[in-house]
Amino acid sequence: MSLNDTKIRSLKPSAKPFKVSDSHGLYLLINPGGSRLWYLKYRINRKESRLGLGAYPDVSLADARLQRDGIRKLLAQNINPAQQRCAERATSSPEKTFKYVALDWHKSNRTWSENHAARLLASMNNHIFPVIGHLPISEL
Repeated sequence: MSLNDTKIRSLKPSAKPFKVSDSHGLYLLINPGGSRLWYLKYRINRKESRLGLGAYPDVSLADARLQRDGIRKLLAQNINPAQQRCAERATSSPEKTFKYVALDWHKSNRTWSENHAARLLASMNNHIFPVIGHLPISEL
């Protein structure tokens, strides 16, 4: 059953969260606190996943359907939309990576001796940055 704006506004929260389906995996999750969140349920490589599209009314029904259609096109090309979103966020904001924050922290500590600061930086470059330097801070 397709949703419309009137049906969405008339939905009342209950004691437990509940889902109201639209079509092609798009649904609205109504939480007990009254928040309404858009999600898209999809399958890739025989695994079911879901992707958050935003909160209603910030993301309208039409916007959620447009996002759903774009994600379905990615799935048709066998591209995982969650991984693509994560990669786009990492490339769009390099200042939020672990390496950037660690280097900023290293520069801010002026109380260290030059020798200690150099050894610490070399250790981070050799051991830490190759493993987790590229990860966004929000994932750590």
